[in-house]
Amino acid sequence: MLTIDFDRLGIGLSTSVIDVGCGAGRHAFEAYRRGADVVAFDRAESELRSVDTILRAMAETGEAPADASAKVVRGDALSLPYADETFDCVIASEILEHVPQDDAAIAELVRVLRVGGTLAVTVPRWLPEQVCWLLSDEYHSNEGGHVRVYRASELRDKIASRGMQLTHCHHAHALHSPFWWLKCAVGVSNADHPAVSAYHKLLVWDLMHRPKITRMAESLLNPLMGKSVSMYFIKLPAAESQAILGYSVASV
Repeated sequence: MLTIDFDRLGIGLSTSVIDVGCGAGRHAFEAYRRGADVVAFDRAESELRSVDTILRAMAETGEAPADASAKVVRGDALSLPYADETFDCVIASEILEHVPQDDAAIAELVRVLRVGGTLAVTVPRWLPEQVCWLLSDEYHSNEGGHVRVYRASELRDKIASRGMQLTHCHHAHALHSPFWWLKCAVGVSNADHPAVSAYHKLLVWDLMHRPKITRMAESLLNPLMGKSVSMYFIKLPAAESQAILGYSVASV
């Protein structure tokens, strides 16, 4: 289940990509499948072991081009172990809401991206996320849980202020919003609740079969209640970004 629209990233053979906070690896797998040289980066060793196993299996079964490469790296998003302008594409999907020092994390994402490269960031959308917070403290008050609810304009401005230009924004996973509202209402850890179990089976069925009726329904509902917001930025040359920032300040 991809939150990012890969057709907007221009990923192909020899594109260098880092998926920061890769988690279970879904976006790293897709980048590798498209021929990129991928770094799946996370601080959770257990997640990385699983991601590494799948990446190796993809290579062995020919699911990725032979010229592509992929590896896992353990580390801290606040201190990425790479030189400035290392990557053509940086992905950060559903991680910034977990990071107390999000400005520092954003600075690192931008730093390792080359000029003209693409940054793809996704976070939970404000309204569906706010409903979850109102329904359940358990949803967010846990170790490693969500520490903030972003408004899209707030996150856009944080990233744009670092010499980045927004190119596109969309919402995703509308069918998942009611699922999480339901979980929050009955108890996040109550996975055996009949309603939660039934809805989960529906989501798994949809993921496996991708029927046209649910794809159409989700595309219509995404603008209204998509669970995530996805933003795409390009990194501007320093002189151009300073000119844009100067214009913005003068216009306020």
